[in-house]
Amino acid sequence: MNKLIRVLVVDDSAFMRKVISDIINSDTRMEVIATGRHGGDAIKKIEEFEPDVMTLDVEMPIMSGLDALKWIMKKKPMPIVMISSKTKIGADATLQAMEVGAVDFITKPSGAISLDIGKVADEIKEKVYHASKANVEALQNDHRPSKVQPIPIKKDRQAVATKSSTQKIIAIGTSTGGPKALKTVISQLPSSIQAPVLVVQHMPAGFTKSLADRLDRLSELTVKEAKSGDVLENGHVYIAPGGLHLKLVVQSKALTIQTTLDEPRKGHRPSVDTMFESLAQINQIDVIAVVMTGMGTDGTIGLKELKKRYNCYSIAEAEETCVVYGMPKSIVANRLADEVVRVESISHYITQYCQG
Repeated sequence: MNKLIRVLVVDDSAFMRKVISDIINSDTRMEVIATGRHGGDAIKKIEEFEPDVMTLDVEMPIMSGLDALKWIMKKKPMPIVMISSKTKIGADATLQAMEVGAVDFITKPSGAISLDIGKVADEIKEKVYHASKANVEALQNDHRPSKVQPIPIKKDRQAVATKSSTQKIIAIGTSTGGPKALKTVISQLPSSIQAPVLVVQHMPAGFTKSLADRLDRLSELTVKEAKSGDVLENGHVYIAPGGLHLKLVVQSKALTIQTTLDEPRKGHRPSVDTMFESLAQINQIDVIAVVMTGMGTDGTIGLKELKKRYNCYSIAEAEETCVVYGMPKSIVANRLADEVVRVESISHYITQYCQG
């Protein structure tokens, strides 16, 4: 019999602790071994019970979830799933938590005490379970640019890039662990880069605007949440809005963003597959497709289409720096990756290709 995953649940609301614990205990793979009321309590319970994974409320009195997370990732690193409200304050704090080292987050449906928390019961179970399998070492690492080794891109790809005079598009897809990976990659791209950047990060509505604002402050590039009608500009990053697919279309001869409410793909909206497939429909562009950390296989179907039809240089994040080696693993397994690269080196490869 497989050993049950031991979970610590931390929330300042007794109701939320009870309901989240009941949801997790209803999954035969896991058991809640303790609960806590605030960040300080969480630290004590970690020492006492040594859980495999923890859910941690973002906004709590005495010691916030974010402050507790910072201590834990320095002293007792472990997989943590943040529980967040949908407010702007909650979104900003959650994104800080992702950068500090949280694996993932879940949003409460209706405020601090969500009587309808059962609506996200399946999401809670799946995210807590998968978080328990996350690469804790990758969560701890800061992936600073100083680690980058100046390795040139493959000669055949360099030749293709040099010969090409068409518009280049950088398209990045990521999921679990993505905000931290995006910070590493986007912050290292130079403002002079002769390409726009499209990003699909699996994230609900209300969080992608905060993600764009944070990356904009950290980057030489202009980063924004995309909206329908945006005309692509070099040196700009367009992040798909949570809850909407992002596609690229040609309108009045200009490369233009279109956001849609089409059905989710494999449970995702935005979907990396949808973004990649839209790029595969456009003539006279070179695509640098990047697939980074995340659960599942989103991006594989779309990249197959890109590889069939147009010049496409593809990068998969290496397993050792992925928080969850799912999406890049699928790209590698399907032999779709031209390069397999540690996250801190990805911007280097992108920049080299765009210099052609």
